[in-house]
Amino acid sequence: MIRLNFIGNFSAQGKIKKSFRNAKHSYLTRIRWAVSSFYFGMGLCFATWASRIPDIKIALDLSPADLGSILLALPLGQLTMMPFSGRLVTRYGSHRLVLFSLIMYGAFLTFMGSATTSWQLAFGLYLFGMCGNMNSIAANTQGVYTEKLFNKNIMTSFHGVWSFAGFTGALIGIAMLAYKMTPFQHFSIVALLVLVLVGFNYKYLIKAKEYKKTDEKKKLFTKPDPALLSLGVIGFGCMASEGIMFDWSGVYFEEIVKVPGPLIVLGYTSFMIMMATGRFLGDGLITKFGRKKVIQISGLLISTGLFTAVFFPYLIPATAGFMLVGLGVSTIVPTLYSVAGKTPHIPPGEAIAMVTSVSFLGFLIGPPIIGYTAELFGLRFSFAFIGIFGLIIAFLVSRVKALQ
Repeated sequence: MIRLNFIGNFSAQGKIKKSFRNAKHSYLTRIRWAVSSFYFGMGLCFATWASRIPDIKIALDLSPADLGSILLALPLGQLTMMPFSGRLVTRYGSHRLVLFSLIMYGAFLTFMGSATTSWQLAFGLYLFGMCGNMNSIAANTQGVYTEKLFNKNIMTSFHGVWSFAGFTGALIGIAMLAYKMTPFQHFSIVALLVLVLVGFNYKYLIKAKEYKKTDEKKKLFTKPDPALLSLGVIGFGCMASEGIMFDWSGVYFEEIVKVPGPLIVLGYTSFMIMMATGRFLGDGLITKFGRKKVIQISGLLISTGLFTAVFFPYLIPATAGFMLVGLGVSTIVPTLYSVAGKTPHIPPGEAIAMVTSVSFLGFLIGPPIIGYTAELFGLRFSFAFIGIFGLIIAFLVSRVKALQ
């Protein structure tokens, strides 16, 4: 049972006056802005770190192999936290966990900016990954609660805010480089911005209390819910496709499309723009056509986009293909989180954590699969192989009752 506490007594009894309805709508909108601000802060911190990786590599005199090993610390931190984030959200409330984790996310970002040795950077990244996972589960739980208050689909727009924060972080990074700011100065400024976001918006978060029976012993291992496992498998295919776009789109444009230097980032940029656009449009599309149809079409878009880039490895068709992939992945994961958070008899935070645990494996495994298959059969073949995942998504959706 979940109790949602927020200011205002919006009684359903009697006739609701227009002014009272307006007050209710205004307050709900403020809640939505507050939750969005935490998604924005999370995306801003991550993009800020990513924007200065080349500078930190040079400052610490890291070889490509050294950097690759250090970067593994972030997903390791996320994996470490996955078994615990959902239970922590259930026990202490997502409003407390999202506050704590976002503040610590900014703090460890600053710590990484001050790193003078490779081990300090790796340790900071590990803690950064742990806080990132906790923040993601807590923020998405807040998103599920907000959807319940609005009684309509709004989850993909929250993820759209995260994507928009990525662009903002990249632009801030360019400005900081132009002013010759060190990573520590840059990261400290962003951490302060995050604190301002927290200060203005925390009191408007939804304070939900999870009531659970206390006379039942907590099992060390419980069998995963089949419905949540199915959602996780779909998420696996989506996040594998998303992961290769983050890590391999530039390499593909350089080695296969063979574009001039400045245009190498075009594939990644076009993918990110369309992913953000799809997330802001996704809620309306889901309301109009339903989750099942939208995810099926999204899976087909992923496959179509990757196959287009494989069979027509030229600037315009490859860019168009990566744009289709961006649209395809945009709505799937937010929709899965929304559905998982409404699973009966399972607290939203724990349900989202279950789906995330399976889905995130795709994000981790996808890029290495590309590397290994590219070594054996070539990069175009490896992109075609991942392209099959979109077709699998479209097929699986029809067999998952929760998405009907």
